[in-house]
Amino acid sequence: MKRTGIYAGSFDPPTNGHLWMIRRGAELFDELVVVLAINPEKKSLLSIEEREGILEKLVAGVPGKVRLATVEHGFLVDFARKAGADFLLRGIRSTVDFEYEKPMARMNARMEGGIQTVFLMPPSELEEISSSLVRGFVGVPGWERWVKACVPPCAFDAICAKLR
Repeated sequence: MKRTGIYAGSFDPPTNGHLWMIRRGAELFDELVVVLAINPEKKSLLSIEEREGILEKLVAGVPGKVRLATVEHGFLVDFARKAGADFLLRGIRSTVDFEYEKPMARMNARMEGGIQTVFLMPPSELEEISSSLVRGFVGVPGWERWVKACVPPCAFDAICAKLR
């Protein structure tokens, strides 16, 4: 039986933690669908097109069957069902993440009982990295060295190009 997982996020910008999750997801599942979830109410650093371009570059370097999708409206479990997925992949960096993700996983299971949430904990060197942290660094004097350490090179290049 083919195991398909969904890994969703806003990826604004994609971080080294996101890349770690994509690589691990590609190892765990026969197919991993990386979903760029669009939240129109969120103020973004990078456009949808810029994030899609970065994600395309990232997944191109990941062994295994990985594909991209973009979802703007609706519930992730509904998308997962249509995509034939059995699993939602989520990262847990802290107890705060767990307390946020736990009720979401429970609600998703109620909405679509055939889809299970799988939690992964990144290595300690990645647990403090988040897209919001990276966005907060951008523009502060000396930001480049900190952001470069937190994101893949193609994401760093896109952020630099955006600010030129």
